[in-house]
Amino acid sequence: MNLGSHMSIAGGVYKALELGRSIDCHAVQIFTKNNNQWAGKPISDEDAARFHELAKEYTPEFLISHSSYLINLASPGGPVLEKSIPGFVDELERAELLGLAGVVIHPGSHVGEGEEKGISQIAKSLNMVFKKSKGLETLVLLETTAGQGTNLGYTFEQLAGIIELSDHPERIGICLDTCHVFAAGYPVHERKGYLKTMREFDSVLGLDRLRAIHFNDSKKPFGSKRDRHEHIGQGEIGEDAFSFFLNDKRLKNIPMILETPKSKDLHEDVENLKVLRGLRKKK
Repeated sequence: MNLGSHMSIAGGVYKALELGRSIDCHAVQIFTKNNNQWAGKPISDEDAARFHELAKEYTPEFLISHSSYLINLASPGGPVLEKSIPGFVDELERAELLGLAGVVIHPGSHVGEGEEKGISQIAKSLNMVFKKSKGLETLVLLETTAGQGTNLGYTFEQLAGIIELSDHPERIGICLDTCHVFAAGYPVHERKGYLKTMREFDSVLGLDRLRAIHFNDSKKPFGSKRDRHEHIGQGEIGEDAFSFFLNDKRLKNIPMILETPKSKDLHEDVENLKVLRGLRKKK
């Protein structure tokens, strides 16, 4: 199975694995530090060792992280860009220390500079990140976005443009978010629309570059350009769309990770995972 959820690291990064195991997640996504702060305290040797020990014991099939929301690789300059590049290098180094497969990042916001300049700046920033992180195996996973405000990455072509300008395209993968692509105008809620969307993804980016999927229903309607996550089957996307992804044989080895609202007892995750498992057709 490849289903899982984003888990809290409160109390130590290894705590996320304990939580994931408690509800039978086969994929776990984490923040490796506080996602709303530029700097985070280093991961201690003890925490890293415990994380590796649990990962080996628990053996979730997929482990990834999500970068800080403060990072903006499309920033035209100034303090934000000056902090974003070393900040993302730090994210990659943290993930590498924990043996994670990739770090998901929102490509960036052009903040009024225009999409073409923004895409160029993201590529330049990534090239600087790659230069400062030579030898790391953890992939950069550019996430599809909803197109809210000046956010970039809401079309497959924009993501392809970033990759084409990159000095190291082999270090870049894609994370597809169901809520985001739906809000951006990709009709994944309908069978024909799903097939058309995946053909387009394969044509523009290549399915071999797809490394993770965020499973989120949407509070907002199709094409709204609004990023508002909802529980599976309780939003505008509906259950059918998730069955399309779950039963697509091409995606059987891609982690599908919940980012839906949850409380400390994780009962929402338990219910969402139950719904998703029920949508997967038996062989």
